[in-house]
Amino acid sequence: MGLLTALEGGYGDRGDAVVMDGRSSSWEGLLGAAGAVAERAAGATALAVLARPTLETVAAVVGGLLAGVPVVPLPPDSGPKERAHILRDSGAALLAVGGEDADTDPTEAGAGIGLLPVDLAARAGAAAPAAAEPTPDTTAFVLYTSGTTGAPKGAVIPHAAVAADLDALADAWQWTAEDTLVHGLPLFHVHGLVLGVLGALRTGSRLVHTGRPTPGGYAGARGSLYFGVPTVWSRLAADHGAARELGAARLLVSGSAPLPVPVFEQLTALTGRAPIERYGMTESLITVSTRADGERRPGSVGLPLAGVRTRLVGEDGGAVPHDGESVGELQVAGETLFRGYLNRPDADAEAWTADGWFRTGDVAVIGPDGFHRIVGRASVDLIKSGGYRIGAGEVEAALRDHPAVADAAVVGAPDGDLGQVVVAYVMADGPVTGEQLTAFVAERLSVHKRPRRVVLVPELPRNAMGKVLKKQLLDLG
Repeated sequence: MGLLTALEGGYGDRGDAVVMDGRSSSWEGLLGAAGAVAERAAGATALAVLARPTLETVAAVVGGLLAGVPVVPLPPDSGPKERAHILRDSGAALLAVGGEDADTDPTEAGAGIGLLPVDLAARAGAAAPAAAEPTPDTTAFVLYTSGTTGAPKGAVIPHAAVAADLDALADAWQWTAEDTLVHGLPLFHVHGLVLGVLGALRTGSRLVHTGRPTPGGYAGARGSLYFGVPTVWSRLAADHGAARELGAARLLVSGSAPLPVPVFEQLTALTGRAPIERYGMTESLITVSTRADGERRPGSVGLPLAGVRTRLVGEDGGAVPHDGESVGELQVAGETLFRGYLNRPDADAEAWTADGWFRTGDVAVIGPDGFHRIVGRASVDLIKSGGYRIGAGEVEAALRDHPAVADAAVVGAPDGDLGQVVVAYVMADGPVTGEQLTAFVAERLSVHKRPRRVVLVPELPRNAMGKVLKKQLLDLG
């Protein structure tokens, strides 16, 4: 079985080893249902899974992994065009459905794609079917990127990369079978699925998925290890009673987007636990993180995981100093990386350097002590104005320090004179003007970093993981 060691019986079993939105399963029961999926999926080109946060989804994913078949998670809210692209591009021969999707019309899966119903009672009490264990090089997942610059691309993730990443995280976070992991994240991303499901099935920790990630759901789960995105932690910080209930937890982990410093500080004050922040991508899995036994610094994602190497590269291709100030493109290397994009040699050529490093497309700062701070995406978060290179994240952090600012996002707008100018989109939490916010930033940062324009908005557009969709902001005016 290799990857999912908890299902091998070494950690014992319990009736509520996996709890998904109020329904529970033992590892033995999950293995039985997954074994039935594996029998039917064996030999398929790929197994697509309609990834709702259910036990059926977990059984389908595990079944595909047992069979050595690439698993292709489908966002349950994906539109017809996106779903058709992923199914066609991945070459999936089967679509696993269960629960509320069990009666899906076969024609909805698309031509040439069969439905594979998932039955949690299948093979109850039976041993898993004998099958050759997938090799480390076997593809575990084809995970599709968000498609912000075109149609989503399928990142090919081997079993070895998943195992290496989860083992490195278990080491960094001291994650063991004694933990109860709690989260309410989507199961079609690295965060919710690879970390949030397979992490538990590898370390042997109990898993509680809350369905929707509400403050009450998190507080009532009584976990020792919690995963969340900044939106989740912001809502928890605003619910003081629920936040205090998390004081008994061992570790609070935030990822998928930068955690605002005020939220970091509020959580620390309410729970007595400074949150862990980490950094990763679909293509690289998690590569940098604060450690459970190390310093937890607001605005920092910590140090490279075991087996991961990082470097900063300037626009001229030269090395950028690790001085805590200089900004460069973050490049990574190591065992957690994907093998490439499915059927996209053009994208592979752009993604990899000649000496084998992956270009993340993110810009970052590394301090003399090795701590990493992510500035943002090079395409939208590195602003070039009047000869200066300005990190959007630094300006956003300064804006969030204002007591009347609930959240902020900063972009570079085209300008005929300066090339780009800093524009801030701000969710206000009290009376404030754009002029006041511009002056506030200018008092804290270099004057050239101040916003030239401030737009007050009721909400910031976000994707399912809480990341601000910055390319939509300029359309707001």
